Amino acid sequence: MTRKSGVPQDAWVLIADGEKALYLVNKGDDMDMNLVVRGKEEQDNPQAQEWAANKPGRYNKGPFVQRSAVDDTDWHELEKERFAKDLADQLYEDVHKGRFKDLIIIASRPVLSELRKEMHPEVANCVRLDVPKVLTNHPIDEIETLLSKEMANS
Repeated sequence: MTRKSGVPQDAWVLIADGEKALYLVNKGDDMDMNLVVRGKEEQDNPQAQEWAANKPGRYNKGPFVQRSAVDDTDWHELEKERFAKDLADQLYEDVHKGRFKDLIIIASRPVLSELRKEMHPEVANCVRLDVPKVLTNHPIDEIETLLSKEMANS
C-alpha cells in the first residue's frame, strides 16, 4: 500500500539554517513526493571569534576601581537573524508574485523563530507545516522520508 506523502503538488519546501537555504519544489503529487531543487542560497558567516577585532571592553561601575567586562556583540548570531529576515522578504516577494501556494519550512530553531517573527501574513497563510530541524546537509531522499513522517504526524 502506498502511503500518502501529504505534500501538495508544486508545494515549496524551504530547508534552512543560519547560513544556507535550499529551496525545493514537489514535482510529484500528494501521494508520491518528488522533491526537486529549485534554488540555493548561502551566505558567508564566520564564527563569532573571527568577527572579534579586540579584547572585550571594560567599564568602571561607580567611583571604585572595580571594572567589569562588556560582552562583545555576537555578529555571527546577528548575521543569522539577518539571513532569516532576508529569507522572509524573499518568500513574501515570491508569494506575492504567485510563485507558490503551499509552503513547508524545515529550519533550525533560531531561524524558524526569526522567520515566524518576520513572515508576512500572506506567506504565513501558505505555511502547511514548519519543522524545527537542521537538514541543510542531508540528501533529498532523507528529506523526503522525514517530511512524509512529519506530514503524517501533523
